[in-house]
Amino acid sequence: MFTNLSLRFRVFLFFCLVAFASAALAAGALAFGWSRGDAGLPAAPFLTAFIAFTFLNTGFALGIWLLFDENMAKPITRLSADLRLRAHSGVDCAVDTEAARYLGDLAPAASALSETMNSSVMDTAAEVARETERLKAESARLTALLTEIPIATILLNPAREIVLYDAQAADVLSQIAPPRLKAPLADYFDLSPLHEAMDKLSKGAGEVTFTLQHTAGNGDFNARLKALGSDGHMLCLDVKTVISAPIDPRPLVFDFDLMNASETKGIKEMPLRDLCFVPFDTETTGLSVEKDAIVQLGAVRVLNGRIVEGEVLDTYVNPGRPIPPASTKIHGVTDADVAVAPDIGTAGRSFHHFARDAVLVAHNAPFDIGLLRKFQSDMEVEWNHPVLDTVLLSAVVFGTNEEHSLDALCDRLAVSLPAHLRHTALGDAQATAQALVKLLPLLEGKGLRTFGNLLEATQKHGRLLQDMNG
Repeated sequence: MFTNLSLRFRVFLFFCLVAFASAALAAGALAFGWSRGDAGLPAAPFLTAFIAFTFLNTGFALGIWLLFDENMAKPITRLSADLRLRAHSGVDCAVDTEAARYLGDLAPAASALSETMNSSVMDTAAEVARETERLKAESARLTALLTEIPIATILLNPAREIVLYDAQAADVLSQIAPPRLKAPLADYFDLSPLHEAMDKLSKGAGEVTFTLQHTAGNGDFNARLKALGSDGHMLCLDVKTVISAPIDPRPLVFDFDLMNASETKGIKEMPLRDLCFVPFDTETTGLSVEKDAIVQLGAVRVLNGRIVEGEVLDTYVNPGRPIPPASTKIHGVTDADVAVAPDIGTAGRSFHHFARDAVLVAHNAPFDIGLLRKFQSDMEVEWNHPVLDTVLLSAVVFGTNEEHSLDALCDRLAVSLPAHLRHTALGDAQATAQALVKLLPLLEGKGLRTFGNLLEATQKHGRLLQDMNG
């Protein structure tokens, strides 16, 4: 039972036990002395002595506990957090040997060990970086080539979920909603013709040609379907008659880990690595959920513990009212910026589709989620997504005594946050995403491997923020 308690709380309970045991022994000794005295010996002096001893003993125990907590328990907790950062998130943070100066040789020994391990890791990281750059260059050449071919390419896993799409496919998908990996193809197209094509492939056809239609019925595409063994299918759409404007080259968006569709489980039983997260942020006309409105919305997607490059939502929102100069001074959004922007209904529906089947993540989430839920009738959607708050995740990993602002969290996790992007919706969303990616292995290292485990841990810090999953 006590192993689930924090180290500092267990130390506090230990000193409470010492104080109680001392008081109990003193009471026993005084009672024994009184019982051995002459008959009629008054008990009041013994009782007074016991009360005085108990008061002084409790104060003494409390003072020793405060010294122990400040110079032993807190440094141990901070030292363990530093080591976890190095071990699980690759953050090259120095071990604070000064804060742990009363722990003997423990901090210097931990620092020496982590530096030795870090040098080996850095050599490996340098080799990985060189190989990554080579792969990026090859990917850029492939992207440029595919952009010139008027065929939209989509890879599907056996669950009919999108595993890869190119620039042309992104343009086709975005006519319905923002494109996203792991999205069911049924979110974008009527799948009846696709099912018929798959039946033909199962009977031995090498490739099947058919017509595919948007779910909104606003576009027909000549499509070709080819099986990829038991791994899924490749879907090609002829877009030369549909997309006339040139398409800016953009990276192929893919995650081949999605080819193996994970078993469907309840959200609380899902491993953290199998979840899709959508870190997001809003900029507003003010700081009141009840009185203010959204002027900018930014979001990114995180799959398999990685930020999905190329899947970004970044839009101004017309609040239908003037933006106060004091708010513009903070986030830089002006009335001119939002003059022709979509209203909250349109922007909110687009974001709702972008975040479908995902866990929403925000820093100080009650404010941002409160605004979305306030305007959900305008959006004609319901915001019932699971929610994580990086304030609470930071408290779980680093303890409640540390500062948990977004700037402090980014500094602690070595997350780059350019000054010109701070207090922009997309900039803060990207910072939150980078922090989340580094927090996930730290949380798993603490034994929090499922979403249910994580919710239980964050609820212990409910005094910091309102729980948005209730």
